[in-house]
Amino acid sequence: MIHFVGAGCGAPDLITVRGQRLLQQADVVIYAGSLVNPQLLEQVKEGCRLFDSAYMTLEEVLAEMERAEQAGQTTVRLHSGDPSLYGAIREQIDWLDAHGIAYDITPGVSAFSGAAAALGHLGGAEYTLPGVSQTLIITRIAGRTPVPEKESIRELASHRASMAIYLSTGHLRKLSEELITGGFPPDTPAAAVYKASWPEEKTIIGTVASLPDLVAAQGIVSTALILVGDYLGTAYDRSKLYDPGFSTGFREAKA
Repeated sequence: MIHFVGAGCGAPDLITVRGQRLLQQADVVIYAGSLVNPQLLEQVKEGCRLFDSAYMTLEEVLAEMERAEQAGQTTVRLHSGDPSLYGAIREQIDWLDAHGIAYDITPGVSAFSGAAAALGHLGGAEYTLPGVSQTLIITRIAGRTPVPEKESIRELASHRASMAIYLSTGHLRKLSEELITGGFPPDTPAAAVYKASWPEEKTIIGTVASLPDLVAAQGIVSTALILVGDYLGTAYDRSKLYDPGFSTGFREAKA
């Protein structure tokens, strides 16, 4: 059987209990070597075969899965973060379905969650602040791999919703320009979180206009999540859920 497992955003103890158990039991582990913390691989059992998918094509990955399946072995396909976000799992799953190979998926902590936690001490970690934003857009800028035209940064920026932008650090100046052209004022709060939850984690706080220079000054060109929106500011409404004047299904409003 093939187990797709989310490794989490970096720290080895942020993998789920289920994911850790599957990793420890696996006969074969195919991992995203450019993104997965290598400390996780220290947990595999003796004799487990390891393959770094950073050096493999899809066809090579699938061939190893099939080889393990024919040998009656268990494979863990270890993806960074959560497999459902930029994990390229659908093309693997479609092939497994076509060949009658069983699989399951174990979710993981994505970078947008890790980045929010990294900013917690700054009071800017809640994407859905009452009166500010109730929508989080997870996206990336078009680079060598295009995005649908209706999902361009410029189009999405017009909503002025909270944004967590993946795979875009190398295009930060263009990203800034597109965000501003799309509708974000230049002084909108923005942040870059480099390697959230890793020992080398860095948080850089600025604005949509200033962030490219701030990030460049740190020498960061990849592996950072870009966060944009007024939720990083200080103004918001109090939550109704805990407001004494607001009734819920569990308590009555207090006069």
